[in-house]
Amino acid sequence: MKLIRNIFLVIIFAVAVAFCLYIAPNFKKTGFEDRTNLVINFKNVTGTMKGEVIREEGNVYISLDDINNYYDRYIYLDEKYNYIIASGNGHLACFDIKSGKAEFDNKTINAKIIKQNGLYYVPINLLKDIYNIDVEYKEKTDIVTIESLNSELKQATVNKKISVKSKATMLSRTIERIDENSVVYVKDAGENQSNNEASTDHKSIMGKVNKFITDQEKKIAENWIPIKTENGTIGYIPKDSIDEIKITRSAMINEKKTISLVWDYFENTIAIPKNNANTNYKGINVVSPAFLFVEDDGNIRENVGDTGLNYISWAKSKKYEIWPMVKCDNLLTDNMRNLLSDYKKRENLISQIVLACEKYNFNGVNIDMENINQKDKDYFSRFIIELKPRLESRGMKLSVDVTAPDGSPNWSLCYDRKTIGDVADYIIFMAYDQTSKKSSTIGSNASYDWVELNLKKFIKNNEVDPHKIILAIPFYSRLWKINSDGTSAGGFDININNQDKYLSKAVKKEWLNDALQNYVEYTNAGYTYKMWVEDEQSISKKLDLINEYDIAGAAFWEKGCEVESIWDIVEQKLF
Repeated sequence: MKLIRNIFLVIIFAVAVAFCLYIAPNFKKTGFEDRTNLVINFKNVTGTMKGEVIREEGNVYISLDDINNYYDRYIYLDEKYNYIIASGNGHLACFDIKSGKAEFDNKTINAKIIKQNGLYYVPINLLKDIYNIDVEYKEKTDIVTIESLNSELKQATVNKKISVKSKATMLSRTIERIDENSVVYVKDAGENQSNNEASTDHKSIMGKVNKFITDQEKKIAENWIPIKTENGTIGYIPKDSIDEIKITRSAMINEKKTISLVWDYFENTIAIPKNNANTNYKGINVVSPAFLFVEDDGNIRENVGDTGLNYISWAKSKKYEIWPMVKCDNLLTDNMRNLLSDYKKRENLISQIVLACEKYNFNGVNIDMENINQKDKDYFSRFIIELKPRLESRGMKLSVDVTAPDGSPNWSLCYDRKTIGDVADYIIFMAYDQTSKKSSTIGSNASYDWVELNLKKFIKNNEVDPHKIILAIPFYSRLWKINSDGTSAGGFDININNQDKYLSKAVKKEWLNDALQNYVEYTNAGYTYKMWVEDEQSISKKLDLINEYDIAGAAFWEKGCEVESIWDIVEQKLF
């Protein structure tokens, strides 16, 4: 009997110890009660902040590092001019640290920056339009709340006087008491989980006790709901203390629109298409004419004139959106760096682009800037980041052309596809030039397997939203000339509408199941010629990738190089 009694006492003691171990953390304080707390949506982030919350002269200051972490990975400290630059939602703010002034959408206001313990602090309440947030200070609880206005908000009214608990159990610390008819904001029920972890040791007496208590906690937690009070307190209340949950703000949803863009490339030496009222681009809803060129001095040359005005009039009559190309065909790499690395020069270029768009009432722009060095890719990203709000505020779209993710420093590694994909409305993957014309090895210009592989890299490796990706398809093949010793004598671009005379010479023709292209080969004057053919078959296969990967649409380089039958396929596949 004595042995049984001792075992029973051990079990009671174990239960008591386990109960205390589980209950004690429920009454533990956060350790941040002596400072202003920051609550973002439904999370108190005070413990993860690099800085602190400063309130001064009616403003709420958050450190630059914390804004970068919680809201804006692209907020930027320009050390040359001592500026802090933030942008978003069609707005741009430039804080001049030295003068204590800021430019908000070309309006100057007083907005000083605080420097404390090596950190810069920015008045985040002045950035509410940029981040689409609401910032409030709750004096009763000494909490600053920041609410994202893009997200869904659920609200309820409590039906009795109730204590808000720190965890989903009655045996936890009371963190606020609220009266009957108080409004609370409700977190998604799927996120309502017990804060305690069950022991994985279920064999020992203590393990069994732990498991029993944890199971009971889970059952209890099912009857609790996570909420935020009007004073910014995050906690739990019983589900039966509210009657009805209402959605008072819906989440912002961007509707997907299929894009079918064609480039109309020309310079002063190449005539602009003389389209008339009867001219139609079948299967197209966006045209991108070569209207804007960046010169060595950083200024924009407009390539429009009377014929360009006629083109614009024609496009608008057909209800095509016009996103003119912004090109820099003759801009040297060093000049590009000089232009993009300087905030004031970037702003001057951006202003010229925006003025041109307003002048001709364009619907957007297509940035096609190449010859950028790998080490300058962040400068190019800054250009895109700062251009976006200037266009967005005018209802204009920003699309940016980039190459395949892997390649040479000045051709491929010079683009930060993640950043461009985050910021721009569309990122256009120029899915061609798989094998360079000057390459010592020969191959396809745009084989299906290569295109698909790189499309996957955009989505998985570069984390680009598929709904922002436009797949650019070539209207040309690459004809290779091979010396008698098997070495390449160079590649030549052959437009689809001009390749029949080469195909008619073929002595060998086969369909390639990986490239999903026809391959042809023939000899002439001691040389062997090889070509991976772009035609209706190969383009149709590439267009299938748009639905398969749920991307935004397609673009075509370039108008005038195709055969008319291709447009029937485009229309069928995209619309």
